[in-house]
Amino acid sequence: MGEVIEAIHIYDEHNKPILSHVYAGRPLSATQLLPLYLAHPQPRPSLIYLPNTSPATLVFSYIHSNLLFVVTASTEIEPLLALEFLHRVIDILEEFLGSPLLAVKIENSYDVVAQLLNEMCDAGAVSTTEPNALRDLVEVEGWIGKLLGGISLPGKPGYSASSNSAMAGISSSGALSANSQTVPWRRANVRHTSNELYVDIVETLSVTLAPSGRPLAAFANGTIAFTSKISGVPDILLNLSTPSGKQNIGGVMELPVFHPCVRLAKWRERPGELSFVPPDGRFVLAGYEVDLLPFQSIKSGSASAANLKLPVQLEVKTSLGPTGSDFEIRLVISKVSGQGNSSSAGPASRGNSGAFGAGLGKHAGTSSTPTLEDLVVTIPLPADVRNLSEIRASRGDTTYNPGGRGLEWHIPAKEAVAGGATLRCTIAGPLTENDDFEANGFRLDGRYDYDEEPYQSTPARAEKVPEKSDEQADARKVAQNKILMPSSASVSFSVKGWLASGIKVENLSVAKSRGLGEGVKPYKGVKYLTLSRNGIEVRC
Repeated sequence: MGEVIEAIHIYDEHNKPILSHVYAGRPLSATQLLPLYLAHPQPRPSLIYLPNTSPATLVFSYIHSNLLFVVTASTEIEPLLALEFLHRVIDILEEFLGSPLLAVKIENSYDVVAQLLNEMCDAGAVSTTEPNALRDLVEVEGWIGKLLGGISLPGKPGYSASSNSAMAGISSSGALSANSQTVPWRRANVRHTSNELYVDIVETLSVTLAPSGRPLAAFANGTIAFTSKISGVPDILLNLSTPSGKQNIGGVMELPVFHPCVRLAKWRERPGELSFVPPDGRFVLAGYEVDLLPFQSIKSGSASAANLKLPVQLEVKTSLGPTGSDFEIRLVISKVSGQGNSSSAGPASRGNSGAFGAGLGKHAGTSSTPTLEDLVVTIPLPADVRNLSEIRASRGDTTYNPGGRGLEWHIPAKEAVAGGATLRCTIAGPLTENDDFEANGFRLDGRYDYDEEPYQSTPARAEKVPEKSDEQADARKVAQNKILMPSSASVSFSVKGWLASGIKVENLSVAKSRGLGEGVKPYKGVKYLTLSRNGIEVRC
């Protein structure tokens, strides 16, 4: 027997089963499986082996939007196949039911969900998982469809595949079958009044810097999102390049992954050239990873954060001041140069209605004028820090709650201009009996440190207690405060119109198209975005 998925179960946020779908065999029911799954301590892995069941069961799980998705199998199966199937199920449900995916949406659309799960997996074998193909196979009735009832109209969703008449099948079966066999990820008979092509390249930074400023690791994980709203069956050609030329694209884009529509033979023959027939709508065309550490600097041992050409550089100094109770964050904002306009692609400005704000052009946030936004510096604090008695920032605002585990330094976009900024803070450690009460004569046990004496009596001469020298006291405070210093700081930001890897779209064109009218030129747009969600970390 091959790799077989036996069942899929979905639980709500209260671990109540809301859906179970059996594909093959006699798997454990949702109520039987749940206590066995919860018996494993958290954090639970994505794959759990249950040897005491009959037969022994493999449990693959994923939590999304507080919903627990579980797939079971009693035979040996490739783990990545089962986990990828779970991700495809979630994506498809969000595509058909809407995002965010809620338990009430699944409960109110059992008929649609059952059709989707039936088409996505046939007797345990993964089958159709492309949204465009499923739209031709699954009937989803909107309010118009419910109003019209069972009347089969050409405009009714699902008519082309599930409710077509015999005469319609005779006239269009050839075109439908040919399109389904050659382009299974694209819907049949696609028509758009406005033909548009959009490319959005997003890179997420993951950089770790040593206390000396030397980068320990620096990666950019990129995603190429493509939006196709074009009639017929277009053949798209997308060319990518790097600052050092198109010939080095294969060395820059490491571990590339592509949508099934991409012709891999063409990419291997000409790296940087993506040839494909796109699905209708928005989809992920490709993903990749870029090692940002310059090779020549690693060999020479002179790598530094400046070689990465990041828009933000961070420096942390701790144990400052006479008692070592201060720390300082120095932030340097650099001006980034854009990707440059793609002369041969001819993409027009997309305005503010696109995926990430402004498009190409001379406006802020474009490839010619990148903008830095959402700049936040996060400083984790040890649990023993009671408060920050003083916070001084040269720019922006700070957010901190006494006793909290972290300090956030927010710099708005209008102040995120090239230059330096500093944040200096003074920490206060845990409460001690001497620090808080001895100066006022009070004790924590409720006793008082004074005796009642007659009015205008001569005060008794206090005994002199030998005190430690100031140097010893300061050294003790410095040692105590050193434990309270932050051990790292991280930066979050977004830059529109700039990519850390320097990859850019060199050309975007429609090689040929079946069904697109003569002389019709699609509207094109390209955008770049770099994100850092606490992705740049500086260790102290």
